[in-house]
Amino acid sequence: MSGPADCKILGRWRIVEADLWDGSYLNLAGPATLTIGNDGQGEMALGAMQASLDLQYGRSIVFFRWGGSDEGDKVTGSGSAELNDNGTLEIELSYDNDDEVTLKGQRS
Repeated sequence: MSGPADCKILGRWRIVEADLWDGSYLNLAGPATLTIGNDGQGEMALGAMQASLDLQYGRSIVFFRWGGSDEGDKVTGSGSAELNDNGTLEIELSYDNDDEVTLKGQRS
């Protein structure tokens, strides 16, 4: 694994597409975003979910565990975000014991 200084995907990404949900759900409580910090932490907001991320960095990918709340219920899971050749971000998100979703992001 690389350190955050080598990571090409640091910063804020706008989540623009999901294979399970439409845009109105993604942006239910505000713009759907993924923020990849350089301090091992990140944030994610989509639908009614707000979550914190614990990050592990690669050069063009991050892996993470996440935890937060969705409509007041505690939710946790894991995921990854990888930079595509076209400059978009592909996010694989798994809820513990529940759904898996693929998201697409663009730099904010």
